[in-house]
Amino acid sequence: MAHTILHLRSEDKPQEHRSALTPTTAKALIDAGYTVNVEKSPVRIFDDAEFEKIGATLVPTGSWRDVPADHIIVGLKELPEEAFPLKHVHVSFAHCFKNQGGWETVLARFPRGGGTLLDLEFLNDPVSGRRVAAFGYSAGFSGSALALKNWAWQLTHPGEPLPSVESYPNEDTLVDDIKKELAEGQKKAGRLPRVIVIGALGRCGRGAVDMALKAGVPENQILKWDMAETAAGGPFKEIVESDIFINCIYLTSKIQPFVDVDSLKTPGRQLSVVCDVSADTTNPNNPVPIYTIATTFKKPTVPVDGLEGAPLSVISIDHLPSLLPRESSEAFSGDLLPYLLKLNDWQNDPVWAGAKKLFDEKVATLPKEALNP
Repeated sequence: MAHTILHLRSEDKPQEHRSALTPTTAKALIDAGYTVNVEKSPVRIFDDAEFEKIGATLVPTGSWRDVPADHIIVGLKELPEEAFPLKHVHVSFAHCFKNQGGWETVLARFPRGGGTLLDLEFLNDPVSGRRVAAFGYSAGFSGSALALKNWAWQLTHPGEPLPSVESYPNEDTLVDDIKKELAEGQKKAGRLPRVIVIGALGRCGRGAVDMALKAGVPENQILKWDMAETAAGGPFKEIVESDIFINCIYLTSKIQPFVDVDSLKTPGRQLSVVCDVSADTTNPNNPVPIYTIATTFKKPTVPVDGLEGAPLSVISIDHLPSLLPRESSEAFSGDLLPYLLKLNDWQNDPVWAGAKKLFDEKVATLPKEALNP
């Protein structure tokens, strides 16, 4: 079997500090006989020296474009919008399999160059159908942190939107920060917030609940709902009666809204913060149809206008795990490692072969003009 060389590229997406490989997983791959080349990166949460220390070879930033075609390019987020054909096997998220805007241009680069996309979003266990690796827990944990932060900010800085946020070096620093801010909010409100998490049994929901508990919110002030509690269909008064609502469901079909503008007009509304971790902003079936734009680390919240009483703002950041890039990368890459170790024979592994089959099916739907621009 041919020797396999993996090439970890530096990320280009703004404020993206996560990594598909970590020093821990890179070492495991090297110990298993892989060569791991790591691009020097000014943005990655892991220092270049951390990779060099475990035996990876540091290579120039952006050099993946010019390496031999048999190198497997590993990344996390989508590639920069460029036109040249792609000749390699790429392992990354590409966001082009659901007919997103511009999907034809993104996807066509692979068949034009003889390359292959093995999309991380669609690596599924063939038996259970579940994704083999996802950032759900980290997304819920980070979303919960920002929701708590926003609740406290509203009390200590009335009328001012939550300012920009940046990634934290580790979980302990984040938890300590939120604890301090909650203490200030508690002084103003005379209590800690009441929180409702919907989707509480999934990875994302567990992360949201764990963060609230670590920050000091009493367990009896956290309402943990899942499919059983929402089966009757919303809107739900329990959301309006809570201070913070964190939506963690994975939307697969149309359901009744959990909350809508009419339900927010209920007299005595307590709700002041919504964090839509799912961030289905443009989905017509979005169960939180009270906002229309995705927010960012620079502008974390968007207000819900037209309401009387206390302000209400929504957090809808679509890359929340970047708030904790080190821990989220370690968790994701660790889950992915058993499959990374099979990349030397990926065509015969059911998970990677399933991703290749989906790629071929999507390529077959490309219009001819995309393949011959």
